[in-house]
Amino acid sequence: MPVELHRTTLANGLRVLIVPDPATPVVGVAVHVDVGFRSEPEGRTGFAHLFEHLMFQGSESLEKLAHFRHVQSSGGVFNGSTHQDYTDYFQVLPAAALERALFLEADRLRAPKLTVENLRNQVDVVKEEIRLNVLNRPYGGFPWILLPPVLYDTFPNAHNGYGDFSELEQASLEDAASFFDTFYAPGNAQVTVAGYLDVDETLKLVEKHFGDIPARTTPPRPSFAEPAPGAERRQVVPDAHAPLPALAVGYRLPDPATDLDGYLGHALLGSVLSEGEAARLERRLVHADGLVTDVSAGAGLMGPLDARDPDTFTITAVHPADVDPDRVLGAIDDELDKLAANGPSTEELARQVARWSAGLHQENDRVMYRMLGLGARELLYGRAEIAVELPERLAAVTPAQVQAAAASLRSAGRGVLLVEPTRKQGEDS
Repeated sequence: MPVELHRTTLANGLRVLIVPDPATPVVGVAVHVDVGFRSEPEGRTGFAHLFEHLMFQGSESLEKLAHFRHVQSSGGVFNGSTHQDYTDYFQVLPAAALERALFLEADRLRAPKLTVENLRNQVDVVKEEIRLNVLNRPYGGFPWILLPPVLYDTFPNAHNGYGDFSELEQASLEDAASFFDTFYAPGNAQVTVAGYLDVDETLKLVEKHFGDIPARTTPPRPSFAEPAPGAERRQVVPDAHAPLPALAVGYRLPDPATDLDGYLGHALLGSVLSEGEAARLERRLVHADGLVTDVSAGAGLMGPLDARDPDTFTITAVHPADVDPDRVLGAIDDELDKLAANGPSTEELARQVARWSAGLHQENDRVMYRMLGLGARELLYGRAEIAVELPERLAAVTPAQVQAAAASLRSAGRGVLLVEPTRKQGEDS
């Protein structure tokens, strides 16, 4: 079914994308802000994610928790997330509550409640999240935090987007106000509205609620480009909670903005390598050689088409302690060499395209995921259509393109991260 996309830009610079879908009884509103953890200033690691938390602490016109109550009392759901190059805020409600959703998102984009108390509370919340998700769990931060400093050199690409405790603690109210003034300008954001709606009426409501947010200078979008490594780089990281050693291999991906077909060749290479029992690395490393207990491969540090250039193709594996990681790496290289020499079979590729397509259609059945996919691709690449075209573009990828992707991995430098358990035998986990 064709997807209608209606675009406009308000006088204050805010971009608007409206996607009507008469087949659904709900409506979603998402605000994508063009700032992720790659844009945060040195000395303030984790600030983009911390600020996402602050945006849920009330506004100048609504007290703390009022946003939650308004959404939940309407039978809706809401959340936000921080990525490499953007932060999103979203909610899905019954279609009759469209104006409520627009008001709530505009309200906090206009003036979130930035106070010392809110800042200190949320620094504590983020620190607890880091303890839970990274510091006190096996393979915490593997590979999205631990691999980039091996593959990349510059602060934006290599630093820990979750944040350093001491830097989070030093964050001031002035830092928060400056971050908001700089990056949350209307011209640096985009609103996506999708679902059961009338386009003209929705445009009027968007103008009513977002149009009077004062325009501010839109920050220049930096390039995060840096040269690809010319050789292998290797780093060992201890993990007191890991029961088994693990490794992650990182390679640079083609730029999806200028070489989408090359990027999708790499995305399908990841599937050919690790998706399903018949996938190359699954068959070889898990079943035939017994070198690993788990293996995965894929395009994008935080998922496919989720960042601008540069981004990372990763292969990860967990292996028994008596298996030398170089044996695992050798087997990975051998499978890549086979694909670089001959490519996948037509049937093998078709199986992975079908798997991708089924997943995409299942995801797009839900307004929330469809809206977020369209909004992110519009913000990152200026073409929400990529999200609509993806099944067709993937189906057009040839075995030769996957072959070329495998060859490009074998001919380039890479980062290798080795996770070594430090827990002594007999210690409690």
